[in-house]
Amino acid sequence: MCNTKHWHAVYTASRCEKKVRERFETMGIECFLPIQMVLRQWKYRKKRVEVPVISGIIFVCIEPDEHIKVLRTAGVVAFLKLRGESQAAIIPDKQMEQFRFLIEHAEEDVELTNENLAIGDFVTVVKGSLNGLEGELISFHGNNKIVVRLDVMGCAMVNIPSTYVVTQAAK
Repeated sequence: MCNTKHWHAVYTASRCEKKVRERFETMGIECFLPIQMVLRQWKYRKKRVEVPVISGIIFVCIEPDEHIKVLRTAGVVAFLKLRGESQAAIIPDKQMEQFRFLIEHAEEDVELTNENLAIGDFVTVVKGSLNGLEGELISFHGNNKIVVRLDVMGCAMVNIPSTYVVTQAAK
């Protein structure tokens, strides 16, 4: 996937995520915009619409010398940085792979939280559309969820039946 390149999260202007993605694709910049279909209700109708999982954020996989190119793209505001650091935060490739797999294969809406979730058992999904995904099994608001941690962003999680997972050796 990314050799000398690293994954970064980029803030976009409000409601510009899809336009920024189009611009990145035109420029040949590898990017990922996590999107899911949700049911929205207006006064007299309901409609399924595509919405970003994380509003105002798009992920890019770039080399260090491409930072300026990304920042000069219309609709881009800034790179996500960790508190007290001046450099753009790097998201490990393994975490991005697991996050992308979760987004692309989850049958239910994926939630993102930055709550400090207790570390649960490390599991591998063995059934269903998320077969092969590795993550943590936790109980959150009374539901079993599989969690994929993105160190710089929080946790992505989705409901999963406990019969769909097997415990791994602790990491």
